Amino acid sequence: MAVEDSQPTRDRAGAPPAHGQRVAEDLLDTDEDPQQVDREVALQSLNQWQLAWRRFRKHRMAFVGLGILIFLVAVVIVVPIFQPFNFLNIPGSPRPGGEPPRLDRIFGTTYEGRDVFTLVANGGRVSLVVGLMSMVIAGSIGVVVGSIAGFMGGMIDNILMRIVDVFFAIPFLFVILVAARFFGRGDVLSLVLIIGLLSWPLIARLVRASFLSLREADFVDAARAVGVSNMRIAFRHILPNALSPVIVACTLLVANAIVLEAFVSFLGFGIRETEVSWGNALANAQEGIRFGNWWWAFFPGMAIALTVLSINFIGDGLRDALDPRSRD
Repeated sequence: MAVEDSQPTRDRAGAPPAHGQRVAEDLLDTDEDPQQVDREVALQSLNQWQLAWRRFRKHRMAFVGLGILIFLVAVVIVVPIFQPFNFLNIPGSPRPGGEPPRLDRIFGTTYEGRDVFTLVANGGRVSLVVGLMSMVIAGSIGVVVGSIAGFMGGMIDNILMRIVDVFFAIPFLFVILVAARFFGRGDVLSLVLIIGLLSWPLIARLVRASFLSLREADFVDAARAVGVSNMRIAFRHILPNALSPVIVACTLLVANAIVLEAFVSFLGFGIRETEVSWGNALANAQEGIRFGNWWWAFFPGMAIALTVLSINFIGDGLRDALDPRSRD
């Protein structure tokens, strides 16, 4: 009958076929290649990092910041190989204040006749190294201290957190200036150690907060039940699940360290004058500004601004990409 033909076919139990079965039957009734159909209906399995990369690519400003940062890193690596900055070679400029930007000198020259583009490219190596290495030191100390405080709790947690409170109570910029003046020798290593050893409390606070919320989770209880040691539980099971906010905070620490290096060097307490960084390039540019040499200060300052903005955009994108509650 027509009414029976319009009804969906029933299985042996008399129940109508499931939705997935009807879809499969419709696909099999088509003239398409079965292998092509399988590829279309198959679900793609993605791990946590692949999902994070997909979310990160959808964050346009973060992706633009990543491109800018890659370009700046490539410039500061490649250009100094072919155009090393030599402080002993002072050719002199025929014009007071230096030559303005032109085709053969795209960033102009200083009043001493040095190429500002070469100065910025070589100075970027020092500024980026200070930012990255100080982040590694601060991140390592902060992760260890925060993991121990959050996992152990009790008296150990109280002692470590009071130390962190002392660091937060100290005026940060003043301590860095004093430490750079009395303990720094004007080299990169001293400045990296000073900034790194004073920047870890924020990471420690973030790691401790994550450990406090994860140490009572079911997978931690299961690990304890099978006899896993506390050290392995803390750094093998809990720490990987607490790294998302730490990664975001570390990206921001890089930007903060670059600005601190520029600030300290600008005041004359950072990188020595016989080396070049974006900070002391700005400090030396003060002498040329009175001659109208705006380009000497503009391009190092623009390099700092672009680097810090790109790193902040990347950190913003990582925050959204690594959040398990975010949706595509």
